[in-house]
Amino acid sequence: MLRRIVLWDYQRGVWQYDVICVVIVLFIFGAPRDWFHDWPKIPNAAEITSLPAHQGESEFYIETELVNAIPEDKRLVELGRVLTARTQKKRVITRIEPLYDSEQEVTGYLAFAKP
Repeated sequence: MLRRIVLWDYQRGVWQYDVICVVIVLFIFGAPRDWFHDWPKIPNAAEITSLPAHQGESEFYIETELVNAIPEDKRLVELGRVLTARTQKKRVITRIEPLYDSEQEVTGYLAFAKP
């Protein structure tokens, strides 16, 4: 019987086929996420780009929308949390510098972080 289940040897319409289908559906929707390491993705991860390290500090380019969504007094701490979640390494942001285009509009930010 186990051989027939593994090889899916039952015809459609028989009760054994229906039982196997129900077991598969229950497994798909009932299995815990931990079994498959299915962790939530970091929202807006594409808004952060890692740049080459410079003088012992890691540099990151961060999109304007992500920075502007965080209150100014909490930016260093919140962006540090986002970077820590993204890189899986503890990051402490020391400073954030805006990048300007030719018309002096902010196009993004450079964040400097220490491990």
